[in-house]
Amino acid sequence: MAKKSISELRNTYLNSERRFLEGPRSRRRELLFSFKVFFEFLKGFRALHFVGPCVTVFGSARFNEDHFYYQEAVKMGAEISKIGFTVITGGGPGIMEAANKGAFEAGGRSVGCNIVLPHEQHENPYVQKSVEFRYFFVRKTLLLKYSYAFVIMPGGWGTMDELFEALTLIQTGKMQEFPVIIFGKEYWKNLIELIDDMVNKQTVSPEDLRHLLITDSVEESIEHIKKYSIKKFGLKRRKRVNAIAWLGEIVNWKKHK
Repeated sequence: MAKKSISELRNTYLNSERRFLEGPRSRRRELLFSFKVFFEFLKGFRALHFVGPCVTVFGSARFNEDHFYYQEAVKMGAEISKIGFTVITGGGPGIMEAANKGAFEAGGRSVGCNIVLPHEQHENPYVQKSVEFRYFFVRKTLLLKYSYAFVIMPGGWGTMDELFEALTLIQTGKMQEFPVIIFGKEYWKNLIELIDDMVNKQTVSPEDLRHLLITDSVEESIEHIKKYSIKKFGLKRRKRVNAIAWLGEIVNWKKHK
């Protein structure tokens, strides 16, 4: 039997999740899918266990290196790494690549959580270690799990989903009150107006926004992370721990230029 191509395997993974979301299936199929999700979580736990503490940078995959926000994301990644955090992104192009590039070129650690898509999304060249996921919800959970702050650069549906997921988990007490930074006042102006309107209509409490920063400044973002991540939670640089390769833990990091 001929081996499936990478493209065929990606489509198989995509169809697996699509079929799961179509409604109830046989008990056997639901159980098998549960095992797949379990092992995907386990793979992520082992790979990311020693990479932190992290700051996750979310943003569009569609900006090229000439774009203003790409260049700002490079600065953001560099400055985050300088205060001792690993920069973790979705591992793809655009803002994700930019943040990874900034961390990598500044001598910091750069990690990507890549997603299997029908149109292949390869890891960007500035990721020192990449973990590939089939399921969006597993990937998103792990991007949240290992981070002590979240930077929301300009982006689309996926970026907004990640923003509101983080805010909801913080609001409901399911996650610590880590800082969330919305970067790009002009880009996000309509969203900011909507958030203000939610507060005015009392669907969101003013207290829910106490660690939310809306800014155009990389420097202000870094100070916010220092205040509400490092000082508040007493974070220190973690000692380098010897990872174990056969457990799937990250052993080898791509060397800096």
